[in-house]
Amino acid sequence: MNDNFNNGWGLDLQFPLQDRTPDKPRNDGITMILDKGLGLRETADLLEMSARYIDFWKLSFGSSALYNPRILADKIKLVCQFDVQIYPGGTFTEIAFSQGKLSAYFQRAKALGFSAVEISDGTIQISPWQRSQMIKTARDLNLPVITEIGKKEAGEIFVADAMAEQVNRDLEDGAFKVILEARESGRNVTIFNDRGNIEREKLNKFLLAVSRQENLIWEAPLKKQQVEFVTMFGPNVNLGNIAPEEVIALESLRTGLRADTFKLSLIEHEADFISNRR
Repeated sequence: MNDNFNNGWGLDLQFPLQDRTPDKPRNDGITMILDKGLGLRETADLLEMSARYIDFWKLSFGSSALYNPRILADKIKLVCQFDVQIYPGGTFTEIAFSQGKLSAYFQRAKALGFSAVEISDGTIQISPWQRSQMIKTARDLNLPVITEIGKKEAGEIFVADAMAEQVNRDLEDGAFKVILEARESGRNVTIFNDRGNIEREKLNKFLLAVSRQENLIWEAPLKKQQVEFVTMFGPNVNLGNIAPEEVIALESLRTGLRADTFKLSLIEHEADFISNRR
């Protein structure tokens, strides 16, 4: 990262964590926010403040169906003007699929100007073959596809090998990113226990079977999850389900401008100092 990447103070200070990818479009270090109904003025304010740090903007669940048509069109246009990819939540895709209107849904998403679509099976049952066909249908319309794995039901058993197999299949079918479900709560779902802590055994088993880990987006709505992912994978880990008001706070974690990750740079510097003295 540039030493003075958006340094609003104009001081010759380096960010403690130096490896953050600064420029978009990014393939790693992605931040996806979850928008549950921001108005146009709130959207404009957030983009003015934070657009450089936002990659994907998800209109949560099926909420975009409730927008005034003019506001929806204006919001999509506004977000895209700031080089942020906007897309509707996967639950809306599941609803369209369950009503036999998937093709029309994809066509309308493209006509409205959405940057991508999300394909998930968090609520309904979709066979692997059906999921593959859904991805291919969207891709035939030149719609980029983000998929999501994991059920939304609390306490649903997470089978690491099966989930990894689905990730690999989705990527082979043409998805460009795969999200691991955490919901808004970040608790008692997929790799997270009822306190929102990452179950490392599940995580490790899952990662061992995923062929292209750089294409994963980890939903991490809780600060402690964000800290743990940055600590494990570095500042360019892909993170999702970030609350709009937490974008700058997350970027502070990524760059070491927050105590939780600033101390990581101190550990690195101490190790370098000891090594240089030998």
